[in-house]
Amino acid sequence: MYRRTQTRALKVGNVCVGGGARVSVQTMGNADAHDASACLAQLLRCARSGCDIYRLTVPDLRAAEVFAEVRRQSPIPIVADIHFDYRFALAALEAGADALRLNPGNIGGRDKVQAVARAAKAKGVPIRVGVNSGSLENGETLVSSALKHIKLLENEGFFDIAVSVKSSSVGNTLSAYRELAEKTDCPLHLGVTEAGTALPGTVRSSVALGILLDEGIGDTVRVSLTDRPENEVKTGLEILRSLGLRAPGPAIVSCPTCGRTKVGLFAVAAAVEAELERFQFANPGKTLAKVAVMGCAVNGPGEAKGADVALCGGDGEFLLYVKGSQVCKVSEKDAVGKVMEYVVSL
Repeated sequence: MYRRTQTRALKVGNVCVGGGARVSVQTMGNADAHDASACLAQLLRCARSGCDIYRLTVPDLRAAEVFAEVRRQSPIPIVADIHFDYRFALAALEAGADALRLNPGNIGGRDKVQAVARAAKAKGVPIRVGVNSGSLENGETLVSSALKHIKLLENEGFFDIAVSVKSSSVGNTLSAYRELAEKTDCPLHLGVTEAGTALPGTVRSSVALGILLDEGIGDTVRVSLTDRPENEVKTGLEILRSLGLRAPGPAIVSCPTCGRTKVGLFAVAAAVEAELERFQFANPGKTLAKVAVMGCAVNGPGEAKGADVALCGGDGEFLLYVKGSQVCKVSEKDAVGKVMEYVVSL
């Protein structure tokens, strides 16, 4: 991996962004912004999935009241997403926002930008300038628009700025962030906007973010999927883990299955992974066991030798291995529970 591009350091609540801090993972809620219970429940699911920073839209002043209630109960920082009316930004700051996401060009004239910048500065709250390819003015590029909006804030003496330049095109995303990294030292929030549903969105985001992060570009990421926010978080974490930017998560080796498979391997592997994630959340800092879930005897015993706990499929049942040694047979119904018994004991 290339050396990380040096950027300014800022803090979103208790999370450091830029300045060499670890790359953080963000998502944005899609629950009704006027339903505090729904917003909080979704936020907590994301926090349990490993989310570092959560974003919640504030489309009106009533939503700012909901924002305040959610923020009081949130275990992680919350960014207020603001568009079109600077008053919503001021209300979000009073509601306890840990950061603002806005486009200074669409909240009014210079006096409105000045009011938001002053209020944010007084509270020590950073602002992310968010530029998307779908909101450019005539003749602008992603980078020229971002630099213009950064300048608007810096002209008001405000410098705690992060910036994003998102496109739905992988190629445009790469070129924009590379150019921006050469022209500003603001922390960069990476993402592919409107990336799509789970599979294509994951692929596009993984390609773009993986390339940029491997080049040392990027301080925080959001994977934008037409899916549940917690799945955005899990995808973002896996991208970071694949590059060695986060400690390994649940370590599962599993096979794609073939015609020899006589167990419901897909369901068993998914259930083991989910249980490992829950165990990791409940035991932060504990090194997880490596688990193999294999469908038949072709590669199963071999993978079992390299795993802490392994299942090797038979006819409606599994052979269970611990540290490479066969321990017992277990039914498909009891397989997940038996694996976790040994994981907990290791």
